[in-house]
Amino acid sequence: MDSLSLFNATASLPFFSSSLDHPKPYLSSSSSRPMPKLDAIHCSAAAKPKEAKLWGGRFEEGVTDAVERFTESISFDKALYKHDILGSKAHASMLAKQGLMTEEDRDSIHEGLSEIQRRIEKGEFEWRTDREDVHMNIEAALTDMIGEAAKKLHTARSRNDQVLTDFRLWCRDAIEAILVQIKHLQVSLVRLAVGNEGLIFPGYTHLQRAQPVLLQHLLLAFVEQLERDAGRLLDCKERLNFCPLGACALAGTGLPIDRFMTSDALGFTAHMRNSIDAVSDRDFVLEFLSANSITAIHLSRLGEEWVLWASEEFGFITPSDAVSTGSSIMPQKKNPDPMELVRGKSARVVGDLVTLLMLCKGLPLAYNRDLQEDKEPVFDSVKTILGMLEVSAEFAQNISFNKERIQKALPAGHLDATTLADYLVKKGVPFRTSHDIVGRAVAVCVSKSCQLQELSLDELRSMNPVFEKDVYEFLGVENAVKKFSSYGSTGSECVATQLNHWVGKLEITNGTNLLS
Repeated sequence: MDSLSLFNATASLPFFSSSLDHPKPYLSSSSSRPMPKLDAIHCSAAAKPKEAKLWGGRFEEGVTDAVERFTESISFDKALYKHDILGSKAHASMLAKQGLMTEEDRDSIHEGLSEIQRRIEKGEFEWRTDREDVHMNIEAALTDMIGEAAKKLHTARSRNDQVLTDFRLWCRDAIEAILVQIKHLQVSLVRLAVGNEGLIFPGYTHLQRAQPVLLQHLLLAFVEQLERDAGRLLDCKERLNFCPLGACALAGTGLPIDRFMTSDALGFTAHMRNSIDAVSDRDFVLEFLSANSITAIHLSRLGEEWVLWASEEFGFITPSDAVSTGSSIMPQKKNPDPMELVRGKSARVVGDLVTLLMLCKGLPLAYNRDLQEDKEPVFDSVKTILGMLEVSAEFAQNISFNKERIQKALPAGHLDATTLADYLVKKGVPFRTSHDIVGRAVAVCVSKSCQLQELSLDELRSMNPVFEKDVYEFLGVENAVKKFSSYGSTGSECVATQLNHWVGKLEITNGTNLLS
């Protein structure tokens, strides 16, 4: 199941167009930010005469067409329709319980909202830009459908607390969808590790050969990073799961509402304590986009590794044709474009965060219309991070490691030098002295174009008499890897422990990805 299907199935957030149901759109570039849209749903600005605004009582004339176009948000915030309807049903139930509307009116509202949702999902609902946003479109349509009862729905509610209720519900579901895809990528990486047991890989620092590591160890490093990414999202979800509904415009209300009831009905942890804070802050969005940005950076680094490894200069991996593209002019080219775009799209996700940070900077309390601009960056960030996670998992499932090429590359770089220094430390030589001795030994190897294990015992003893025949048990990448034993290290037993941990935690059985 692709990420968009998972997102819709898990979170019921159908703001992606049908043209995005296949993962390939994530491999294409765009000159402008795609906005969430429903192909079957259209907006109409001029199909009907403009109607009076729901807030228009004190106004003697309508806004100009330019203002209408500039201030509308229905073109993107209709993505919140399901959560808006959910919140309105909970609000109506509370109003009826508190005697602020009749049970008959409540039932009519519920039935009408269900019918509107059905029409939206069937593509039969007309979104009107003169109704500005998702809330007023739905409320006006409800009024057209059931009459006076619908006019009671906005009792003790402002669009300020309404939109934040919708948005928190949406973000809560979006986080769940992202968590599913993080686990999917983790499983793909662990399965890739399981399939490459014992393969020694050159480890790098400064992009220079450093020490030998097990490939499994390297792949599990990304699994660990993704786990922290998931943890940040869970933390964010916990903090955002508080209900602003009932805060109204900013000061609350004098009507006898029950905020506890609506909070419980919508699955929030509790209601927000301060009504001004409830409608004015977007820190939960900033935290969400920050978590997405860190995830994007991790994925970008994974992408960079695989792009390098797929190059002729490295030649460590071969991506299958299913995750590669060609050149329009060079027939021989086979490019790892998906991971290049993962690397590139991280900039979009970080840019979405920066947009929100600048949007919120310096805003006075409480609500300001600037905050209408908070949704598109969030929708874009979620869509992009889902695509990055999905295609990274696809890539992991469609690469093979070129073991012979990797093994031939291992002798270069004197990867066992630090292990040789450890040998001297075990013989009682201070580490700084050991470092100097091994450095001189490497210099000799460079001059002779040989490896440390090819130096004779006499040559080693000429640098320090502490060397014995057992030194050769520490030389060569295979021996070097065997000597690693500290917790979390690249030693075989340590890596096996790490791998077993992740196989169990991710519930991988018999090599089967339980998410497929």
